[in-house]
Amino acid sequence: MSYYFNTTLKERNFEKAIETVTSALKEEGFGVLTEIDVKETLKKKIDVDFKKYKILGACNPEFAHKALKSEDKIGVFLPCNVIVEENDKGEIEVSAVDPIASMQAAKNDDLEEIATEVQQKLKKIIASLN
Repeated sequence: MSYYFNTTLKERNFEKAIETVTSALKEEGFGVLTEIDVKETLKKKIDVDFKKYKILGACNPEFAHKALKSEDKIGVFLPCNVIVEENDKGEIEVSAVDPIASMQAAKNDDLEEIATEVQQKLKKIIASLN
C-alpha cells in the first residue's frame, strides 16, 4: 500500500497551484492550518537550494474531533499533509497523505472508518485538480 496519492497539474504557476489546492480542500471541509515553505526554510537554515515545495497542513475539524475521541494520541498524525511541489520538468505535482496508511499503526477499528472517509475526500480533492 502506498502512503500517498498524487496528480500532476496542468497549471504551471506554483503560487496559483497553491490557491487552487487550498480552494479544493476548502470545498471538502478542510482548512489549511499550516503552510511550510520547504524551499525557503532550507535556504534560510542550511543555505541549500531546493525546488519549490510547500507542505499544507490540512484539517477537517469534524473528522479530527472524531479521530481524537477514538484515539487521543492520533494527533501525532494530524493534520493531513498535502504537498505542492515543482518537479524537474517544471510540472506542479500535488500529493496527499493516505490516512489509512498512516493510521494503521494505531490498530483501532473506529479509526479505520474515519480514515476511510477522509481518504475518500482527499482522493476526490486530488481527482478534482485535473
